[in-house]
Amino acid sequence: MNKSHLNLREYLKHKHNEITWRERIQFTDNIIYALSRIHKEGSIHKNLHSGNILFNLTSQLFYISDFGFRGPADRPSNSIYGNLPYLAPEIIAGKEVTFASDIYSIGILMWEISSGKPPFIYHEDDHFLAINIINGIRPKIESGIPLEYKKLMMQCWDADPRRRPNLGELINKIFEMRKHCRNISNDSNSNKKNKSMIKKFIRKLKVFQPKTNNILEISETSNLDETNYKLFTSKVYAFENFSEPRNGTEEEQEELHNQPYNFSISNNVDDDILNMMQSSSIFKGSKKKLSKVPQINSNKDFQVDYYRRKTIQQTKNVDIEDEHEIYNDPNLHSEDQDELEIPWIV
Repeated sequence: MNKSHLNLREYLKHKHNEITWRERIQFTDNIIYALSRIHKEGSIHKNLHSGNILFNLTSQLFYISDFGFRGPADRPSNSIYGNLPYLAPEIIAGKEVTFASDIYSIGILMWEISSGKPPFIYHEDDHFLAINIINGIRPKIESGIPLEYKKLMMQCWDADPRRRPNLGELINKIFEMRKHCRNISNDSNSNKKNKSMIKKFIRKLKVFQPKTNNILEISETSNLDETNYKLFTSKVYAFENFSEPRNGTEEEQEELHNQPYNFSISNNVDDDILNMMQSSSIFKGSKKKLSKVPQINSNKDFQVDYYRRKTIQQTKNVDIEDEHEIYNDPNLHSEDQDELEIPWIV
C-alpha cells in the first residue's frame, strides 16, 4: 500500500482514542460522498469494507478503493465474493445486489467509525455469522453515540433494502449533522460560552444508552491480528437455503450480545451446538432445519469460536488494565477537544 495512505481499519486502530465526534461525522461524509460518485456512474461497489477505505495523509480525506474487483474469475456461479461482516443480508441469501446493498455496508462502516473496532470480532465461523446476519443480528451499539447518527446507521443496515435511505438522503442528513457541529463551534466566542451551550443542549437532548446487565465484557481486541482478522478478508462464500432476511428484535440482540459464552462443552460438540442453536430464539424463523454444523474440534475444554467471549460478574469497583477500555472513558479527550464535540452526547 502507498505510504501516503492508510486504510480505515488501521487508522481507527491507531487513532480512535484521539478522534472527536465532529471528525467521525466528517469521515462518514467523505465515504458517503465517494460512494455517491460511484453510484452516479450507474455502478455498485458490492464489497465496501474498512480495508478498502483509504485515508490520504496529505489531503486528510477518505477514498474508496478496490472498485470493480469481483473476486477470482473461476469462482462458482452460485457463490458470492466479499468481506462477510460488511455484506448485506440479501447478498448472503443469494438475492440480487443493488445500490441499497452498498448502503448496508455504509451502516456497518458507521458503526466501526463510532466504536473504533471491526464488526463481529468474536464471530470466527463464517456459517454462524452468516446465519446471524440473515436473522437480523447487528453489531452492539456503543453508549454515547449521537442519537441522529445512531438512527441513520440503523436505517442503513435494515434487513429490507427498500427501507434503507438512498444516497441523497444520507448526504442531506450527514450535512445537517456537520452543520450543527459548525454552528456550535462558530457561535462560541469563548471557552466558557461554548461549555455553557453544551451543558444546555445536554439538559434538553436525550442520549442513547444501551441496556446493561450484570455482565461486564472484556474485549481481547489486542489479539485480533492473530485470530479474528482472518474473518476480515474478502473471499468466496457458498451459502445455501437461507431464510428470508429479517430484522432482529431487541430481545434477540440482547440475548446474543449479553449472555456469557465462556464455557466448556462435552466431547459431542456438534450435538451440543445444534441443540443450543435450535433452542435459541436467535435462530428461529429459518426455513431450513439445522441438521449439520461446521466441523469443530471436540476437546474437553474446547471453547466455541462463535461464542468466544470472556465475562466477569460486575462489581461496584472493577479494576481492569485494558488499553481498549478508554474507548468509553468520558475523560478521554482534553477539555479543548470536548468543547468541539457534538452536544448531543454525554
